[in-house]
Amino acid sequence: MWKEINHQDAIGAYQLTGEGAPIVLIHGFPENSTVWERQQKHLKGQFTVITPDLPGSGNSPLTYPLSIESMADFVHTILLAEGIDKAVIAGHSMGGYIALAFAEKYPDLVQGLGLIHSTAAADTEEKKEARRKSIKLMEQYGSEAFVRQAMPGMFSPATKREQPALVDALIQLGMQCKVEALIAYYEAMIKRPERKTVLQKIAAPVLFQIGKDDTAVPMESVLPQVTLPSRSSIHIFDNTGHMGMWEVADECSLALQHFAEYCQL
Repeated sequence: MWKEINHQDAIGAYQLTGEGAPIVLIHGFPENSTVWERQQKHLKGQFTVITPDLPGSGNSPLTYPLSIESMADFVHTILLAEGIDKAVIAGHSMGGYIALAFAEKYPDLVQGLGLIHSTAAADTEEKKEARRKSIKLMEQYGSEAFVRQAMPGMFSPATKREQPALVDALIQLGMQCKVEALIAYYEAMIKRPERKTVLQKIAAPVLFQIGKDDTAVPMESVLPQVTLPSRSSIHIFDNTGHMGMWEVADECSLALQHFAEYCQL
């Protein structure tokens, strides 16, 4: 079911499905909560699945000031509203940055942390400059030009060749997001700090899902991080880019299920 929250600066919507121990799935850029539909269906028979629309996406209005930390607070407010005192928190790409910020600020609420094609590293200067160029592109030409140019690169060559409908679907999803929100997300990502110390200090298990063909968060940049937590679960997917939730949906869902089950032990 869809639910709304209106609490001070936290205004927005989220989906809540299923019953059982809670797992929060935080979408990335430029997505909304519907990106997790396959995972919702897989997990809802065993878990309470919470999928927020982040501020500026889906059914949630854009609120300022927007930052990775403010979006972590948005997720925290949802948990408070639901009376949840511990949950598995997983995020895709930008959603992983938010999950890390959540774990840094609210460590006692984290039963498990999932980084789905994400990283604890800050943007390199090269990455920051690329984001700034994209912001200028969006300011000049709007979001459609950017989304159509950028989204195909989120998939592996095999997916683009064999499942072109997935590329088109992500383009359509991205174009639902207003240009102001896309720019605000990029600015938030540019400003985010490195959070490798979160991985070193976290008591809860950490899940890493990695695509061998991911060019947005390359495998070689994430692998050194998997040894930082005291307990890591690592899944590396062949012929997969940055969108494992779609490219290898069943494998991604099963990995999330097994991880969430482990976190209950």
